[in-house]
Amino acid sequence: MADSQGKIRTTVEIHGEQYTIVGDKSHQHIREVSNLVDEKMNEIKGMSPYLDTKRLAVLTAVNIVNEYVMIKKELKELKKKLREEE
Repeated sequence: MADSQGKIRTTVEIHGEQYTIVGDKSHQHIREVSNLVDEKMNEIKGMSPYLDTKRLAVLTAVNIVNEYVMIKKELKELKKKLREEE
């Protein structure tokens, strides 16, 4: 549902907690992103079950940003290769 400013509110559950995300992306997009965060948190919690929520959240963020940076570098290299082949 969009508010008067065109923002979309989506309620999601991440690691057992409900959050309302407000933004301009679709419900489907927000749920997809939230599910990935939830999966990563559960994965890390499974490896380190005694982590408190704050540390778990930080480690999750570090892992996700690490993946993002690696994909960004890979994309840059692929674009470079494409330019060289032209």
